[in-house]
Amino acid sequence: MRAMILAAGLGTRLRPITYGMPKPMVPVLNRPVMEHTVRLLARHGFGEAIANLHWFPELIEGRFGDGSAFGLDLTYSQEEQLLGTAGGVRNVADYLGDSFLVVAGDALTDLDFRAMREFHESHDGIATLATKRVPDTDQYGVVIAGEDGRIQGFQEKPDPAEALSDLANTCIYMFRSEVFDFFPEPGTSKAAGADDPPGFTDWAMDVFPALLEADTPFYSHEIDAYWNDIGNLDELRQGNLDALHGKVEVEPGAPQVQEGVWAASPLEGAEVTAPVLVGAGVEIGADVRIEGPAIIGNGCRLGDGAHIRDSILLEGTELPPAAILAGGTAARARKI
Repeated sequence: MRAMILAAGLGTRLRPITYGMPKPMVPVLNRPVMEHTVRLLARHGFGEAIANLHWFPELIEGRFGDGSAFGLDLTYSQEEQLLGTAGGVRNVADYLGDSFLVVAGDALTDLDFRAMREFHESHDGIATLATKRVPDTDQYGVVIAGEDGRIQGFQEKPDPAEALSDLANTCIYMFRSEVFDFFPEPGTSKAAGADDPPGFTDWAMDVFPALLEADTPFYSHEIDAYWNDIGNLDELRQGNLDALHGKVEVEPGAPQVQEGVWAASPLEGAEVTAPVLVGAGVEIGADVRIEGPAIIGNGCRLGDGAHIRDSILLEGTELPPAAILAGGTAARARKI
């Protein structure tokens, strides 16, 4: 089975960070979030994958190359115009084969893809959607499923009092190639805007409703694994801190400090309270205080007397002397 990594979006909810980088390149434990997904795929037996690109494609290609350094064969599909969550997949249908995985390149998870594949191959449905129970349904699209897991409908960000399900759609899917028979004709997508290309298609607004209307079976695969879609700055911060505390399993070799201190740069002159992760090439001034949980990205500069607590500094960030950062995320200003 091959995989499709969705990596073409603009990441608007993570602005201003994504003014200067694509969302799959935002860091978790000082590695791009997409790198954790790529390594997870390789660990679970996926040898080949394709990623669609649009926003700062050179940054993704420059990091991952042909994928060999991460354990798989990675190729790319350039989208001059965004084709939507499903249109980008149809664009590479010939590559994907008879059965395939679709996963977001900008979400953090340690989902067991092998178990999901076993479930997918055990039923006669055209698709399997990974779902996870959540307390706050008003933040997610939710899946309504029967006792056998067959999907009966959807609700988009329902108020908890009106929600018919608490199963969030994680946007991690396995499909059989017959799913392409349920795509709308070019130029007829319900999700497309006036400026979108004819091939624009959306899973939630176009394809899944067509499956329900045709009474075609597809199923929910409920997961207990960690999942965070890194949808906004708060979720980016939380994903980093969860990884720092070991709440999500990442590739062995990635810093997992949990209750300790991991530093690739000298910490002389700094007062440090664990858990803390400090990247490479970090310059630390005199009398700096770092109170964990905290993550300092590669190449950061901390001025004399700076104080950091419960925060994340992304790569290359400079904190002025005597500055205080508590409970936040700081990033280097980039030209737009």
